[in-house]
Parts: sequence; structure tokens; C-alpha cells
Amino acid sequence: MKAVRVHGYQEDPKLDDIPEPKLQGPLDVIIKVGGAGVCRTDLHIINGDWKDIQNPDLPYVIGHENAGWVHEVGEGVTNVKVGDTVILHPQPSCGLCVMCRYGRDMQCTGDAFFPGLSNNDGGMAEYLRTTARACVKLNPETNPADVAALADAGITAYHAVRKAVPLLFPGTTAVVQGAGGLGHIGIQALAALTATKIIVVDKNPAALELAKQIGADETVVADGNHVAAVQELTGGGATVVFDFVAEQGAELDAWQMTGPAGYQFMLGYGGEFTAPTLDFVAGEKNVIGNIVGTYNDLAELMVLAQAGKVTLHTKQYPLDSALDALHDLDAGKVRGRAILVP
Repeated sequence: MKAVRVHGYQEDPKLDDIPEPKLQGPLDVIIKVGGAGVCRTDLHIINGDWKDIQNPDLPYVIGHENAGWVHEVGEGVTNVKVGDTVILHPQPSCGLCVMCRYGRDMQCTGDAFFPGLSNNDGGMAEYLRTTARACVKLNPETNPADVAALADAGITAYHAVRKAVPLLFPGTTAVVQGAGGLGHIGIQALAALTATKIIVVDKNPAALELAKQIGADETVVADGNHVAAVQELTGGGATVVFDFVAEQGAELDAWQMTGPAGYQFMLGYGGEFTAPTLDFVAGEKNVIGNIVGTYNDLAELMVLAQAGKVTLHTKQYPLDSALDALHDLDAGKVRGRAILVP
């Protein structure tokens, strides 16, 4: 099969011919990939930022936002069958450890793996190995390419919004910093789940125009004066700031846009956060980290998606144009999410 593989860090991946994946256990599932999202994390992987965290053997296949059709199942699989349309939670988890019992899939301490990040091939390929625990069944009429990026970008944004729902009652304000692949999903989730006033900050006018169409009440251009503009719109700072950028100083802008007793939800990464301890104490401000989401988050998000309340705005590329997709993402040319279609 064709697959996009990283051979060395800080160099472009290559499109290789490799063997199709095989079942390795009774709960394994082989997926015929119908769509694979191209994520900024993939750029971080290629740069080597994850090499000491996940320690993958090179070369390996990237791609952790995947949807498609069940191609083959292990002898113990009962929840899906060959031909089913599915979207995949990005980290198949053990289901037996304490964290899994809590429903916190991403903190699994058992036999979890992360296709596309850990030492397991991902979905920028024609076929992918996952497990039954990762499969969320979809309406059979669903086109996997239309929803694939909800598997990571979607549940990452939804997970943060879901945690913040009790904070965002009528009369509150929420700022979304970064209206790209994750942020535009976060805007829609906020509009679907809360009655808060939604303010969106981005340097790209096209992204702000999209934000207005999908639920933003106010938009602010990130032109150097955006912190002051947000403080004015919110009367001194927002109740919750969702920072989908969190690098190149944006993480500190988000802190300044967060109001007293407010919450900064950090979803992007790459920067470094520092703040005087007095700001925490006197302002009673909070910083919350977020990584992906739970299986139930993904299942709930798909209910919203299939009801038309969350729509993924995508630009599709054939698998052999993976480098074009990665370069366009890096250059900020992708509106919404880039999707590879084998």
C-alpha cells in the first residue's frame, strides 16, 4: 500500500510502498482509510518535537486523525463489522486501568498506543491498524473524508469546551484565539453548548469571516492591538480564553485577555508560559491544559456533526499530494482542515 512516512526529522516525509497492516490481537481492527486529517502536530512530529516523548522507530507512518471503513476484524470484535463506516479515537486504550475506568482514555496507563505518534503506523496510508475500542460507528452515508479531522482536532476542541460549559452561563464571555483547524470547531461547539458571548481573535481576515458565519459574536484582528481590544469588549478580560495557538507569544496574550477569576484553556503548544505568581493570587486566574479528549467526547461530537451543528471546513488532497498539504498548512494557506484522501 501507499503510505506517508517520516524517515528523518526536519526533512520532508516520503510516499512509500509498504506492506498492509496485519491483525495482531483479537480486538484489532483494520481500517480502509477514507480520510486522514493533516494536523499541526504532524509538523511538530516532522520537526522532532515528539521524538523523546513517543520514541518511534523510523521510518514510520504519520496521521492520527482518521476515518474510513472496517476492512478486517479480530476474532474478539463484536461492536463493528466489515463494511461499517467509522471514525477512530486517536488513542486505542486498554479499558482496564483506573484511568480508563474513569473514562479518561488519554491518561490510559495500560496497553495504549497512538497510531501516527507512538511506535505505531498512522493513517496517512491506504490501511490502518487500530482496535475495537477506538471505533465510533457512523451513519453509513457519511463520507469519512468529511469528518476525519474531528477524530483529533474535533475532540480536542470539544473536550475543552465541554469542560468549560459550567463556567459559560448567560452573561459570560469566551475568547477563541486562533480560528483555524481546531478553533473553528471550538467556535461551533461553544455556539451549540453554551449561551456565552463568543469573541474570536485571528490574524487572518478569511478565518475571521468564517468565524462570523459559524457562531462568533465579535471578531478581532490580531494586529498587535488585539489584547486591548478584547479587554475593552469584555470589560477587563474574558471568563474563559481558549488558546488554540499558544506559541510565539500568543500564550501570553491569552493570559492578558483572561479576566479576574477567569480561565485560560491551553490547547495549542510550542510556546512557553510564564506569569508573576502575584497575578495568580491577586487575580485568582486559572490555566488549564487540554489534550485530545475521551471516547465519549468523540461520540457526542459526532451527534452534533451528524445533526449539522458542527461542520468541518476542509480542503482535500490526494494521498500523493501529502507534501503539498503539509507545506500549505505550515504556510497558513489552509482554511479549516487539510484532509488526505487515499
